[in-house]
Amino acid sequence: NLKNIFLISPQTSIERIQQIDTISDSFIYMVSSAAVTGSLSGFGSEQMDYFKRISNLNLKNQQIVGFGIKDEETFQQATKHQKGAIIGSAFISFLKNNPISNIQEFINKIR
Repeated sequence: NLKNIFLISPQTSIERIQQIDTISDSFIYMVSSAAVTGSLSGFGSEQMDYFKRISNLNLKNQQIVGFGIKDEETFQQATKHQKGAIIGSAFISFLKNNPISNIQEFINKIR
């Protein structure tokens, strides 16, 4: 009962994105940029244009943005045109310095 989650990037062609959408039955993971995860300080106009461009394709599967989501600002930018965002490195860093019982604190800072 596992789902295949396909990734796209700003460099993925429209044709490939449409093919991925056709064979997907879950969501499409939008890698925000070619940068390493956790290294971005915010999204620039290039990433925002990418988010909007993909949203305008009217794909059947939801798109979730990952890489560079670390705070309220980047979460809001990523979800302006997409259904959600995946927070990895920032969440792991939070857990390194905080007890699991404080997870709601992290979530509240992002929202």
